[in-house]
Amino acid sequence: MEIVEVKEERFEEALALSEYAFQYKVPENERQDRINMYRSHTVFGIFNDGKLSAKLHIIPFETYLGAKKVKLGGIASVATYPEFRRKGYVKALIHHALKYMKDNQFSLSMLHPFEVSFYRKFGWELFSNLLKSELEKKDLVPMESVKGTIRRFTKDSHPSIIEQLYETYAEQFSGMLVRNKEWWLQQVYSNHAAVYYDAQDQACGYIMYDVEKSKMHVEEFVALSEEGRRGLWNFICQHDSMVNEVHMTTFDQEELFFSLEEPRIKQERKPYFMARVVDVGAILHEYPFDWSNQEKSIILHVVDEQAPWNNDSFQLDGEKIKRVDRMKEGIHLSVQSLATILLGYKRPQSMQRMGRVKGDITQIKELEKLVPNRPSFFYDFF
Repeated sequence: MEIVEVKEERFEEALALSEYAFQYKVPENERQDRINMYRSHTVFGIFNDGKLSAKLHIIPFETYLGAKKVKLGGIASVATYPEFRRKGYVKALIHHALKYMKDNQFSLSMLHPFEVSFYRKFGWELFSNLLKSELEKKDLVPMESVKGTIRRFTKDSHPSIIEQLYETYAEQFSGMLVRNKEWWLQQVYSNHAAVYYDAQDQACGYIMYDVEKSKMHVEEFVALSEEGRRGLWNFICQHDSMVNEVHMTTFDQEELFFSLEEPRIKQERKPYFMARVVDVGAILHEYPFDWSNQEKSIILHVVDEQAPWNNDSFQLDGEKIKRVDRMKEGIHLSVQSLATILLGYKRPQSMQRMGRVKGDITQIKELEKLVPNRPSFFYDFF
């Protein structure tokens, strides 16, 4: 089969395939905007008799690993018409995409899976969770009052301070998306945004939210201080005359809920996005290891069944990373396990206890010290 890049004149066909496969319809007045969005994507497709049968989009991004930014390939809109399923089209597209991303210096890739087990076969692994919380009117009890103020914004009045707050918040995690202004306005914004400013007029946090039909949906809750957290929560509580329910999406260890007057609310912790190491050698050289903690060198033996260039062994020794020959000693792990460790979703010793990492326990403990104890999180969708 031949895989080709789908050019702009065929984007309408690509959109039609997404609509069929994912069972939605883009309104006529929004179709051109959606097609224009595809211009920033690299779209690969397989054609039969001149008609698009299957496709895959690669969206160029960057992601935060703490303060470090790394080039990221977002995989999206993987779709096949039903009459062409089970012909190996998606497998071929994924392999083609991996080679393309490696050749174009993408160290990592991410996607939102329709089924986790399917993408695990191709080397992706879970790396982030979302916490979905549902609160009733009776739960909206304000905390101790704060001296700051709330300022509300919309997409049309979007202030740069929200972007600055997000960047500071994102650097606390591994995996957060680096957002540009266009992404903020087209993909992030709810109907409303609110920023909490302290008494010194310092912004301390924000929420993105909607209020409709007696429900408040808080799509992003970002607090950089406890005062900011309380200020934003108290603002949410001020909607108690308007809403019967508040639905919130947050980091799965968000500290707000522990401090509620009645913390026993309805919550669901959901595994969310998956990540993949595209180029092991590249990510090891880019990754912000905590070299100050290293006492002994370690050797990583990586297995990747889908991307043969990653089947290799690497010695990590005092900021020096080099390829070495395969040997018995060292740490043996799959490319999936490597991704979940580097992004902070699981720790090396935890993966060792699960049998996902094997080898010299002394070296595994050394890797535990090398990988910053920084949690993973991801708020976006593509």
